[in-house]
Amino acid sequence: MLGGGHNFAVDRAVGEQIERVMPGLRDSARVNRAFLGRAVRYMTAHGIRQFLDIGSGIPTVANVHEVAQAQDPGCRVVYVDRDPVAVAHSELMLAGNDRAAVVQADMRDPEKILDAPQVHGLLDLDEPIGLLMLLMLHWVPDESEPLELVGRYRAALAPGSFLALTHVTGDHQGENLGEATEVIKESRSPDQVTLRTHAEISTLFTGFELVEPGLVGCGEWRPAGPADIADAAAMNMLVYAGIGRKN
Repeated sequence: MLGGGHNFAVDRAVGEQIERVMPGLRDSARVNRAFLGRAVRYMTAHGIRQFLDIGSGIPTVANVHEVAQAQDPGCRVVYVDRDPVAVAHSELMLAGNDRAAVVQADMRDPEKILDAPQVHGLLDLDEPIGLLMLLMLHWVPDESEPLELVGRYRAALAPGSFLALTHVTGDHQGENLGEATEVIKESRSPDQVTLRTHAEISTLFTGFELVEPGLVGCGEWRPAGPADIADAAAMNMLVYAGIGRKN
């Protein structure tokens, strides 16, 4: 949905189908991406120098390591993705950057992720970490207990760590969103979207103190300019965004 060449044909095809039934979705993807940059800059401004990005895909332009290392070249970043092709591409793109690495793992196995040699080599779990789970937890159905999953990550984080989270919602959308989720179902993806309300997503921050302005539409989280906001108001509210701090 962000364009560029670092993606796969099957995903582009599904994205184009979704865009047809829900025009403006590309804007929402762009707004989510812009939030990533603001989240990383917010964390670095509050002393975070190490990041764990869960479900990163292929790290390309303006991803976590670029944003963080632009603030401080000493920042360390570990990406996590379960797709072997995405991980292989990531390894090639990160070659030569000794402060960034990628782990192949499923986000539902935090213990495997946190025990990975790449994590031990770059991150100090006794010090605060910036944990990012952007557009990920709506792929975890209720029966897989997303709150418990986040809690397992939280338990491993040092006080002062941050969690940045974005999650698709149906709170402000009409029938088009239902049609879009049907496209995903028909694509036979092994993962399906679970839409959650503001209240349900807020519970995912249990154990974290939400920083201002709290859990809001992605485009409403401290926008720095027009590029951080979608043209269609509804696309600013398709995804909730928030950052919490572990005390």
